[in-house]
Amino acid sequence: MTLKLSLAAAILTMTAGAVSAQSTDTLRFGIEAAYPPFESKTASGQLEGFDIDVGNAVCAKMKMKCVWVENAFDGLIPALQARKFDVINSAMNITAKRKESIAFTPPIYVVPIVMIAKRGSSLLPDVKSLQGKRVGVLQGSSQEDFLKKYWANAGVQIVSYQDQDQVYADLAAGRLDAAVQEAQTAHDGFLSKPAGAGYEMVGEPLKDPATLGEGTGFGLRKGDKALQAKVDAALADLKKDGTLTSLSQKYFKRDIIAK
Repeated sequence: MTLKLSLAAAILTMTAGAVSAQSTDTLRFGIEAAYPPFESKTASGQLEGFDIDVGNAVCAKMKMKCVWVENAFDGLIPALQARKFDVINSAMNITAKRKESIAFTPPIYVVPIVMIAKRGSSLLPDVKSLQGKRVGVLQGSSQEDFLKKYWANAGVQIVSYQDQDQVYADLAAGRLDAAVQEAQTAHDGFLSKPAGAGYEMVGEPLKDPATLGEGTGFGLRKGDKALQAKVDAALADLKKDGTLTSLSQKYFKRDIIAK
């Protein structure tokens, strides 16, 4: 090897080391920023929401810098596997289907899954009530898995959307009869706004551990065991010191943190 090549090799080695060192100081979160109050954007384009605050608290606890990478919700798992970011932090429910592809932290919080429809419509979240009706849902969500498994083959038309705001827009425009999503998202993203004034949550929350999961957590690649151990420890500390409960009270006026 010539001196020139040796120097070039040394520079490449130093550069690779610098990149590696830099990456250990940064935690890249993947999100779909259209799901208030968990993650959304202000009018100026700043990220905000419960999951954003939880992520920032985890980074602070781990003494790392948070970097947020936006991605369509149904593409979050492929993007994680393609190493576009390190952790999914986007109100993703922990389900058996997803655990086949990725690892999860223990559940961070639990939020009921509900259906919303026009006030006075007499619709209920069951196939008998929804025969021939159009129900909107977020594409790639655990709610979509539930609807496709139990309702799609029973005369209910399931309409999937790339983001939750599109669901609400079509519901308000009368192109949907109902929509299924997390209760707090329904309240903050639609029911509390002028467009949702004539709508309400109907019936009981949907329950099915197989599709709707066991709460919401961060998703990680299965091979990233060292990173997962650090993230799990940070979340455990934030539960123990009351940080997560305080954030829950800030956003929801109640404690939704998984025990």
